[in-house]
Amino acid sequence: MRYLYYPGCSLEGTALEYSVATWALMETMEAEIKEIDNWTCCGASAAESKSSLLSLVLPAINLAKAEEMDPEASVLAPCSACYLNLKKAEVKTHKDFSLLKTVNEVLKVENLQYRGKTRVKHLLDVLVNDMGPEKIKSKIKYPLDGLKIAPYYGCQCLRPYAVFDDPEQPKSMEPLLEAAGADVFSWNMGPKCCGAALLTTKREDGIKLVTSILKAAKGADAIATVCPMCQMNLEAFQKTISRNNNKDLNISVLYLPQLLGAAMGIDQKKLRLDLNLAISKDLPKRLKVGNIA
Repeated sequence: MRYLYYPGCSLEGTALEYSVATWALMETMEAEIKEIDNWTCCGASAAESKSSLLSLVLPAINLAKAEEMDPEASVLAPCSACYLNLKKAEVKTHKDFSLLKTVNEVLKVENLQYRGKTRVKHLLDVLVNDMGPEKIKSKIKYPLDGLKIAPYYGCQCLRPYAVFDDPEQPKSMEPLLEAAGADVFSWNMGPKCCGAALLTTKREDGIKLVTSILKAAKGADAIATVCPMCQMNLEAFQKTISRNNNKDLNISVLYLPQLLGAAMGIDQKKLRLDLNLAISKDLPKRLKVGNIA
């Protein structure tokens, strides 16, 4: 298994713990992983509003660089927004040769060419399909016994490209959590939108969406995420939402690689739970990682 790693901007900053834990998990799973040389921003959600061509060129730059490194390796994108942008460039240029030609005209400025060979995969796709629950189970040292985990997918790793799961009723995270010994918390909020950037542009509307998710997660020990934006929204507003509802809606929110990594006995320094904004005091002990302070 060979992957060219695309961290994107969030995993170099506010979601550093996601990146560090992903690296540690992939190494434990014995995957060959290399970071794309001189990768650049994929445009996230801002490029599309400026130019549809720009929104394809920016991710295509990184796909072209990945092809130069290893045309047979898949691009691994843990960030759901980055995955969506990269996947969009892959799919649209694959379907439309004239569009690929136009994109490559722009890439000439960087002495790059995208031939359309590179395939983009989300981390969740890699874990459930390339590696599989059985291999993950074979690496477990400290099962997550007694922990009820609510799998939260968000929107962008599932829509509009339903590559590896059903966007309306996703299940791909469940066998992974079960392989780690956790109980999957039964709820229907896994694919619901967390509000994304609404929390910065129309906070009242965004808060309503996050509130519905936190209320539905009541009874779970933690929420597992695979998206930096979802993680931030579900973590950062818990105190405000609890106060607004006169109810304790605080809950631990961890990235999936952190949970799986803890169950595999990966050193806590490589999981960086100290960077998470929302973790209950007793969860680290239940994860067998000790004090994270």
